[in-house]
Amino acid sequence: MRKADIQFRKLVLVCTHEKLEGKACCAKKLSPEFFMNLKLAVAQRDPSIRVSRSGCLGNCQSGAVIAIMPDNVYLGEVRESDLDRLVNLITS
Repeated sequence: MRKADIQFRKLVLVCTHEKLEGKACCAKKLSPEFFMNLKLAVAQRDPSIRVSRSGCLGNCQSGAVIAIMPDNVYLGEVRESDLDRLVNLITS
């Protein structure tokens, strides 16, 4: 094991996990376009922040869920209309 060459100031995980059989999941609450719009907007403002898709973050009832590390901030019930506020929060 070795330290990775690229280090990021923050890591933002956007749950895109999809459950089968109609169970509640984040993938059904945010569009793939939202993830890409968030990723691009954050990268334009601060390229030292990485926005990545993630599997289940274990809070399906509060979906859609985003985790901001190392701030240790978990956000639930994220909506597409929250994009600008999220970008400001993440890049602060």
